Amino acid sequence: MRIDLNADVGESFGSFTIGEDEALFSSITSANIACGFHAGDFNVMRKTVELAVRHNVSIGAHPGYPDLQGFGRRALVMPPREIYNAVVYQIGALKQFCAIQGVSINHVKPHGALYNTAAIDGEVANAIVEAIYDTVPEAYIYGLSNSELVSAGKRIGLQTAQEAFADRRYDADGKLCSRQLPNAVLHTYEEIEQQVMDIVLNKQVQTLTGAAVTMEADTLCFHGDGSDVALRVQKIRQALEVANIRVSALGDMR
Repeated sequence: MRIDLNADVGESFGSFTIGEDEALFSSITSANIACGFHAGDFNVMRKTVELAVRHNVSIGAHPGYPDLQGFGRRALVMPPREIYNAVVYQIGALKQFCAIQGVSINHVKPHGALYNTAAIDGEVANAIVEAIYDTVPEAYIYGLSNSELVSAGKRIGLQTAQEAFADRRYDADGKLCSRQLPNAVLHTYEEIEQQVMDIVLNKQVQTLTGAAVTMEADTLCFHGDGSDVALRVQKIRQALEVANIRVSALGDMR
Protein backbone atom coordinates (compact mmCIF):
# COMPACT_ATOMS: atom_id res chain seq x y z
CA MET A 1 0.00 0.00 0.00
CA ARG A 2 1.09 3.54 -0.72
CA ILE A 3 0.07 7.09 0.23
CA ASP A 4 1.30 10.61 -0.50
CA LEU A 5 1.44 13.15 2.35
CA ASN A 6 0.87 16.74 1.29
CA ALA A 7 0.74 20.01 3.20
CA ASP A 8 -0.11 23.63 2.42
CA VAL A 9 3.09 25.67 2.66
CA GLY A 10 4.55 28.99 1.56
CA GLU A 11 1.70 30.88 3.22
CA SER A 12 3.82 33.46 5.00
CA PHE A 13 3.58 37.02 3.70
CA GLY A 14 6.04 39.90 4.06
CA SER A 15 7.04 40.04 7.72
CA PHE A 16 4.24 37.67 8.80
CA THR A 17 5.17 34.02 9.37
CA ILE A 18 2.51 31.35 9.00
CA GLY A 19 3.06 27.64 9.55
CA GLU A 20 6.06 25.43 10.25
CA ASP A 21 7.38 25.00 6.73
CA GLU A 22 11.01 24.20 7.51
CA ALA A 23 10.07 21.42 9.93
CA LEU A 24 7.28 20.08 7.70
CA PHE A 25 9.59 19.41 4.76
CA SER A 26 11.31 16.58 6.63
CA SER A 27 8.08 14.53 6.71
CA ILE A 28 5.82 15.45 3.78
CA THR A 29 6.25 14.09 0.25
CA SER A 30 4.35 16.82 -1.61
CA ALA A 31 4.16 20.57 -0.99
CA ASN A 32 1.20 22.76 -1.98
CA ILE A 33 2.86 26.15 -2.45
CA ALA A 34 0.71 29.27 -2.13
CA CYS A 35 0.87 31.43 -5.25
CA GLY A 36 0.28 34.91 -3.85
CA PHE A 37 -3.50 35.29 -4.11
CA HIS A 38 -4.72 33.86 -0.80
CA ALA A 39 -1.29 33.86 0.87
CA GLY A 40 2.40 33.96 0.12
CA ASP A 41 4.40 36.43 -1.95
CA PHE A 42 7.21 36.40 -4.51
CA ASN A 43 9.96 36.14 -1.88
CA VAL A 44 8.21 33.36 0.01
CA MET A 45 7.46 31.45 -3.20
CA ARG A 46 11.09 31.36 -4.23
CA LYS A 47 12.28 30.35 -0.75
CA THR A 48 9.65 27.60 -0.54
CA VAL A 49 10.58 26.17 -3.93
CA GLU A 50 14.22 26.11 -2.81
CA LEU A 51 13.22 24.30 0.40
CA ALA A 52 11.28 21.70 -1.57
CA VAL A 53 14.24 21.08 -3.89
CA ARG A 54 16.62 20.78 -0.94
CA HIS A 55 14.39 18.20 0.77
CA ASN A 56 13.46 16.35 -2.44
CA VAL A 57 9.77 17.11 -1.92
CA SER A 58 7.41 17.13 -4.88
CA ILE A 59 6.10 20.60 -5.77
CA GLY A 60 2.48 21.58 -6.33
CA ALA A 61 0.78 24.88 -7.11
CA HIS A 62 -1.84 25.98 -4.57
CA PRO A 63 -3.95 28.63 -6.33
CA GLY A 64 -6.85 30.31 -4.56
CA TYR A 65 -9.32 33.14 -4.82
CA PRO A 66 -7.76 36.65 -4.73
CA ASP A 67 -8.55 37.06 -1.03
CA LEU A 68 -5.59 37.81 1.20
CA GLN A 69 -7.80 39.28 3.91
CA GLY A 70 -9.92 36.14 4.14
CA PHE A 71 -7.02 33.69 3.57
CA GLY A 72 -8.92 32.39 0.54
CA ARG A 73 -11.59 30.79 2.70
CA ARG A 74 -14.41 33.05 1.50
CA ALA A 75 -16.26 32.03 -1.65
CA LEU A 76 -16.07 34.84 -4.21
CA VAL A 77 -18.48 35.31 -7.10
CA MET A 78 -16.29 34.98 -10.20
CA PRO A 79 -17.31 33.82 -13.67
CA PRO A 80 -15.52 30.70 -14.96
CA ARG A 81 -13.30 32.67 -17.37
CA GLU A 82 -12.00 34.84 -14.53
CA ILE A 83 -11.29 31.73 -12.46
CA TYR A 84 -9.44 30.23 -15.43
CA ASN A 85 -7.33 33.39 -15.81
CA ALA A 86 -6.61 33.58 -12.08
CA VAL A 87 -5.43 29.96 -11.95
CA VAL A 88 -3.29 30.36 -15.09
CA TYR A 89 -1.70 33.48 -13.55
CA GLN A 90 -0.86 31.72 -10.27
CA ILE A 91 0.46 28.53 -11.86
CA GLY A 92 2.57 30.63 -14.21
CA ALA A 93 4.26 32.47 -11.35
CA LEU A 94 5.20 29.28 -9.53
CA LYS A 95 6.19 27.53 -12.75
CA GLN A 96 8.84 30.17 -13.44
CA PHE A 97 10.34 29.89 -9.96
CA CYS A 98 10.45 26.11 -10.48
CA ALA A 99 12.15 26.53 -13.87
CA ILE A 100 14.90 28.60 -12.26
CA GLN A 101 15.59 25.66 -9.90
CA GLY A 102 15.39 23.10 -12.71
CA VAL A 103 12.28 21.34 -11.39
CA SER A 104 8.67 20.96 -12.50
CA ILE A 105 5.21 21.36 -10.98
CA ASN A 106 4.01 17.84 -10.17
CA HIS A 107 0.47 18.71 -9.10
CA VAL A 108 -2.06 21.49 -8.68
CA LYS A 109 -4.39 21.70 -5.71
CA PRO A 110 -6.84 24.61 -5.39
CA HIS A 111 -7.02 26.26 -1.99
CA GLY A 112 -9.81 26.80 0.49
CA ALA A 113 -13.09 28.12 -0.84
CA LEU A 114 -12.01 27.61 -4.46
CA TYR A 115 -11.31 23.93 -3.71
CA ASN A 116 -14.63 23.48 -1.91
CA THR A 117 -16.61 25.21 -4.67
CA ALA A 118 -14.92 23.11 -7.36
CA ALA A 119 -15.86 19.97 -5.46
CA ILE A 120 -19.55 20.56 -6.18
CA ASP A 121 -19.71 23.11 -9.03
CA GLY A 122 -18.96 21.64 -12.46
CA GLU A 123 -18.38 25.00 -14.16
CA VAL A 124 -15.78 26.05 -11.62
CA ALA A 125 -14.15 22.62 -11.76
CA ASN A 126 -13.96 22.80 -15.56
CA ALA A 127 -12.37 26.25 -15.44
CA ILE A 128 -9.67 25.02 -13.07
CA VAL A 129 -8.79 21.85 -14.99
CA GLU A 130 -8.70 23.79 -18.28
CA ALA A 131 -6.20 26.18 -16.72
CA ILE A 132 -4.06 23.24 -15.60
CA TYR A 133 -4.33 21.52 -18.98
CA ASP A 134 -3.19 24.70 -20.74
CA THR A 135 -0.22 25.36 -18.42
CA VAL A 136 1.03 22.11 -16.85
CA PRO A 137 -0.82 19.27 -18.65
CA GLU A 138 1.54 16.67 -17.22
CA ALA A 139 0.62 17.57 -13.62
CA TYR A 140 -1.80 15.79 -11.31
CA ILE A 141 -4.95 17.55 -10.17
CA TYR A 142 -5.61 17.00 -6.47
CA GLY A 143 -9.30 17.03 -5.66
CA LEU A 144 -11.62 15.96 -2.87
CA SER A 145 -12.38 12.26 -3.13
CA ASN A 146 -15.38 11.62 -5.43
CA SER A 147 -15.71 15.32 -6.29
CA GLU A 148 -16.63 17.24 -9.43
CA LEU A 149 -13.02 18.44 -9.62
CA VAL A 150 -11.67 14.90 -9.96
CA SER A 151 -14.33 14.03 -12.55
CA ALA A 152 -13.52 17.17 -14.57
CA GLY A 153 -9.82 16.32 -14.48
CA LYS A 154 -10.48 12.83 -15.84
CA ARG A 155 -12.66 14.16 -18.65
CA ILE A 156 -10.05 16.60 -19.89
CA GLY A 157 -7.26 14.00 -19.68
CA LEU A 158 -5.30 15.05 -16.61
CA GLN A 159 -3.77 12.67 -14.10
CA THR A 160 -6.03 12.80 -11.06
CA ALA A 161 -5.48 12.16 -7.36
CA GLN A 162 -8.24 11.56 -4.84
CA GLU A 163 -7.50 13.56 -1.71
CA ALA A 164 -8.60 13.05 1.88
CA PHE A 165 -7.95 15.25 4.90
CA ALA A 166 -6.20 14.06 8.02
CA ASP A 167 -7.60 16.72 10.33
CA ARG A 168 -11.04 17.61 8.97
CA ARG A 169 -14.46 16.13 9.77
CA TYR A 170 -16.70 14.82 7.00
CA ASP A 171 -20.47 15.00 6.59
CA ALA A 172 -22.80 12.13 5.66
CA ASP A 173 -22.18 12.75 1.93
CA GLY A 174 -18.41 12.43 2.27
CA LYS A 175 -17.86 16.19 1.91
CA LEU A 176 -15.83 18.36 4.27
CA CYS A 177 -17.82 19.88 7.12
CA SER A 178 -17.97 23.67 7.12
CA ARG A 179 -15.30 25.31 9.28
CA GLN A 180 -18.13 27.27 10.87
CA LEU A 181 -19.23 24.10 12.67
CA PRO A 182 -17.67 23.69 16.14
CA ASN A 183 -16.31 20.17 15.48
CA ALA A 184 -15.17 20.66 11.87
CA VAL A 185 -11.48 20.23 12.73
CA LEU A 186 -9.84 17.38 14.62
CA HIS A 187 -7.60 18.73 17.36
CA THR A 188 -5.86 15.80 19.07
CA TYR A 189 -3.15 13.63 17.60
CA GLU A 190 -5.06 10.48 18.56
CA GLU A 191 -8.13 11.58 16.57
CA ILE A 192 -6.02 12.44 13.55
CA GLU A 193 -4.09 9.15 13.59
CA GLN A 194 -7.33 7.16 13.89
CA GLN A 195 -8.85 8.97 10.91
CA VAL A 196 -5.70 8.52 8.81
CA MET A 197 -5.55 4.80 9.50
CA ASP A 198 -9.25 4.35 8.78
CA ILE A 199 -8.83 6.08 5.43
CA VAL A 200 -5.62 4.36 4.35
CA LEU A 201 -6.21 0.85 5.71
CA ASN A 202 -10.00 0.56 5.65
CA LYS A 203 -10.87 3.02 2.86
CA GLN A 204 -13.52 4.67 5.00
CA VAL A 205 -13.99 7.67 7.27
CA GLN A 206 -16.26 8.29 10.22
CA THR A 207 -18.63 11.19 9.63
CA LEU A 208 -19.78 13.83 12.06
CA THR A 209 -22.92 11.73 12.65
CA GLY A 210 -20.87 8.69 13.65
CA ALA A 211 -21.62 6.69 10.50
CA ALA A 212 -18.85 5.56 8.15
CA VAL A 213 -18.62 6.38 4.43
CA THR A 214 -16.30 5.00 1.76
CA MET A 215 -13.22 7.14 1.20
CA GLU A 216 -10.62 6.42 -1.50
CA ALA A 217 -7.40 8.40 -1.12
CA ASP A 218 -4.19 8.70 -3.11
CA THR A 219 -2.95 11.60 -1.00
CA LEU A 220 -3.59 12.95 2.50
CA CYS A 221 -3.60 16.66 3.32
CA PHE A 222 -2.32 18.32 6.47
CA HIS A 223 -2.95 22.03 7.01
CA GLY A 224 0.35 23.85 7.29
CA ASP A 225 -1.10 26.44 9.67
CA GLY A 226 -2.39 23.83 12.12
CA SER A 227 -1.23 23.44 15.71
CA ASP A 228 1.99 21.36 16.08
CA VAL A 229 1.47 20.18 12.52
CA ALA A 230 5.13 19.29 11.83
CA LEU A 231 5.37 16.98 14.84
CA ARG A 232 2.01 15.40 14.01
CA VAL A 233 2.96 14.69 10.40
CA GLN A 234 6.25 13.18 11.55
CA LYS A 235 4.43 10.83 13.92
CA ILE A 236 1.77 9.96 11.35
CA ARG A 237 4.43 9.09 8.78
CA GLN A 238 6.20 6.86 11.28
CA ALA A 239 2.90 5.11 12.12
CA LEU A 240 2.17 4.52 8.43
CA GLU A 241 5.61 3.10 7.77
CA VAL A 242 5.34 0.80 10.80
CA ALA A 243 2.11 -0.48 9.19
CA ASN A 244 4.13 -1.26 6.01
CA ILE A 245 2.54 1.55 4.03
CA ARG A 246 4.93 3.21 1.59
CA VAL A 247 4.89 6.99 1.88
CA SER A 248 5.91 8.68 -1.39
CA ALA A 249 4.90 11.38 -3.84
CA LEU A 250 2.62 10.57 -6.74
CA GLY A 251 4.66 9.72 -9.79
CA ASP A 252 7.64 8.66 -7.65
CA MET A 253 8.44 5.12 -8.80
CA ARG A 254 11.13 4.46 -6.20
